Amino acid sequence: MRKFILALILIFNVAFINANISDTTQITIKVIETTDVHGNFFPYDFINQKSWEGSLAQVYTYIERQRKEIGNENVLLIDNGDILQGQPTVYYYNFIDTASTHIAAEVMNFMKYDVATIGNHDIETGHPVYDRWVAECNFPILGANIIDTKSNTPYFKPYTILNRKGIKIAILGLITPAVPAWLPENLWCGMRFEDMVTSAQKWVPYIQQHENPDLLIGLFHSGNNSKYSANGFDENASATVGREVPGFDIIFMGHDHRRFCDIVKNANGQDVHLVNPANNAHSVGEVDITFTLLDGKVVDKKLQSKITSVSKELPTTEFNNHFAQHKNTVMNFVSRKIGDCDKTITTRDAYFGPSAFIDFIHTLQLDLSKADISFAAPLSFNATIKKGDILMSDMFNLYKYENMLYTMQLSGKEIKDYLEMSYDLWINTIASPNEHLLKVEESENGKFKFKNPTYNFDSAAGLLYTVDVTKEKGNRITISALANGEPFDTYKTYLVAINSYRGNGGGNLLTEGAGIPTKELSKRIIWSTDIDLRYHLMKQIERAGSISPTPLNQWRFIPEEIAVPAASRDRHLLFPDE
Repeated sequence: MRKFILALILIFNVAFINANISDTTQITIKVIETTDVHGNFFPYDFINQKSWEGSLAQVYTYIERQRKEIGNENVLLIDNGDILQGQPTVYYYNFIDTASTHIAAEVMNFMKYDVATIGNHDIETGHPVYDRWVAECNFPILGANIIDTKSNTPYFKPYTILNRKGIKIAILGLITPAVPAWLPENLWCGMRFEDMVTSAQKWVPYIQQHENPDLLIGLFHSGNNSKYSANGFDENASATVGREVPGFDIIFMGHDHRRFCDIVKNANGQDVHLVNPANNAHSVGEVDITFTLLDGKVVDKKLQSKITSVSKELPTTEFNNHFAQHKNTVMNFVSRKIGDCDKTITTRDAYFGPSAFIDFIHTLQLDLSKADISFAAPLSFNATIKKGDILMSDMFNLYKYENMLYTMQLSGKEIKDYLEMSYDLWINTIASPNEHLLKVEESENGKFKFKNPTYNFDSAAGLLYTVDVTKEKGNRITISALANGEPFDTYKTYLVAINSYRGNGGGNLLTEGAGIPTKELSKRIIWSTDIDLRYHLMKQIERAGSISPTPLNQWRFIPEEIAVPAASRDRHLLFPDE
């Protein structure tokens, strides 16, 4: 009898185990991220009018293959912002053809995106553009920390819930809060931007309590390395949120254009996957999540993250045919001749002394603003306008961003201190011609690059000054006079032409350099254009018909016996093709 009972117990246990095994299932969900696409919808550079690698057309090929292999419902496609600025493809539909469906919405709807965040360069296009784009997208655009000042609620949807085969996925969207430090208020009027950690601390418990998701994803248009902006907000707070705000399984990053794929521990000791595939759709970020379900409930999940290159993918016939007319329209737009130039000009010259390229911008800024002094920087590291016909496409090389022009009031001392910080971003203090004049470093591929972004390397026009490379910051700049011969007075107030990025505190040259409190910057602005500088450059060239840019030769590095040979050697390192 005892043996019989033991046999029954054994049979019952086996049946129970088998029943539980049969109720256990596994489901894999693949989440694929694009970010900082910057209008790269086609494998073609409309600015330089040549083919290149990296585009949503190629991402689409890869996505469709994944959908066929593991199922449409098992693949989530997400974007992390900065899609409305960059290539002329978006500029055309931002400001020229404002009646058609925006190409960014049409491409993303065609590709069946599930969700996206908004980025700072999307805000840069202004309310009429991004409000229209959001309305035309067939998926939610997120931004939990962008607050409507009238309602005190998020201007965009804060989070979304996606259900896939019984799996509940919550996605919270955040943006770098430093937008007011870069953009004029008319572009983001009616909004304020919360700190990312503060916003996440508010929304994560809310989502957990009201949604109880199986997976929580952060879709953050913000980078990895913490960096505080002029308005006091942490510009790149994604990793900080991951560590300090428990609850996230994955944080997809963007904004800083830096590839990153790693795991950090949150405050509870749990793993958080951080992924950033960088910019221009050369690569995508991927996370595969394998869920184990028991009786329909998630009891375990395993994550694997990686970055996958798509730059060798070939666009599908389906994509090419659908967007052929759009591509032709943009091609016609950028191919329009607006004038001609009697010489080739390049930003390369701007790092070693006065350059025709930058001084052409200086001259336009002074003409438009009627200011005493102009500040400008090379917005692209290596841009060239070739001798001959100037096409509309060249305007995107001549001026990369949609900045407005400000006229601001600065004292002579603030102007000098501003230049001291600017030059310190790109030159070293050296004692011999055998040292590096420029702050350069060797990258992983063996090429040399600047340690700091060139768009903060401001020079001045309207001043006669020298930059002593043997002196430390604070004592390098000697201003002898205004360009018209009038004495320069550190106590006098001058009118300065400056772009809106810089005028709002971008690069910290006005705040840290000139020492102007962030709250006072807006009080210093006495005039602004209502159309971007690129438009004014285009109109100036159209009016002139033919241009002959020349260096103004209003500043130089000294002593020349040290600076000139050091600069020559560094130029060869940066531009070995010369």
